[in-house]
Amino acid sequence: MGTVFSFDLRDPVTPAVHRALKEAVAWLHHVDEVFSTYRPDSAISRLGRGEPVPERHGPEVAEVFALCEEAAHTTGGWFSHTPGGRLDPSGMVKGWAIERASQMLDEAGAHNTCVNGGGDIQSRGEAAPGTPWRIGIAHPTRPGELATVVTGRDLAVATSGTAERGAHILDPHTGEPATALASLTLTGHGLTQTDAYATAAFAMGAGARAWTAALAGHEALGITTTGEIWHTPGFPGGAVSPDAGRAPGERGVGAPGRAASVRA
Repeated sequence: MGTVFSFDLRDPVTPAVHRALKEAVAWLHHVDEVFSTYRPDSAISRLGRGEPVPERHGPEVAEVFALCEEAAHTTGGWFSHTPGGRLDPSGMVKGWAIERASQMLDEAGAHNTCVNGGGDIQSRGEAAPGTPWRIGIAHPTRPGELATVVTGRDLAVATSGTAERGAHILDPHTGEPATALASLTLTGHGLTQTDAYATAAFAMGAGARAWTAALAGHEALGITTTGEIWHTPGFPGGAVSPDAGRAPGERGVGAPGRAASVRA
């Protein structure tokens, strides 16, 4: 999928958990083989060229397309798996794949984990007994600095922005790049929806603030290209400023404009 994945497990790695970890890694490779737009031999690339999808991949492709249609309906068309007229369900696939990998670990007995895919995170449980996960949100225009730190348990965090890949998110209504925001971070419980909604909200630009404020089960932090920072009332972060969140002994991991796991 053109990015890096990592697993952070805070429970003892039993044989069952070790098997689940191997299965989760294999699952992510499988998703890449089926859905990657970077691979000309993937099922999605073949489908985009009008070629048939291998029958064994049909149910997975159908599931993702159904999720894309649901997200398109919920967002009023701001989420699209055909942006600019090109088949690309990446805005749904990564969050869906990460959440599934996290579920595999949980079912095997690893209940306190953090799966990070290119800065989009599905956490479960706690970082330590009585200690919530702390997720640093990198500032999109100040490399090496955090905009804020999100804290929570069983938390999904997704960030869409321009810092890592430039203006790559299209306004599905015009086909032009969305440029009003530098980054949009959305929190929720499941990364499948959270990641897709973050993409849609980023595409909305100025309309994202009101839409995310009314989005049940999610909270948002937006940073405009002019440096304005806003967040919904329930956003699970501390102080929100260009220098917020970094304390002695803390470190952020990830590219500017993306979410990154942070631990003291």
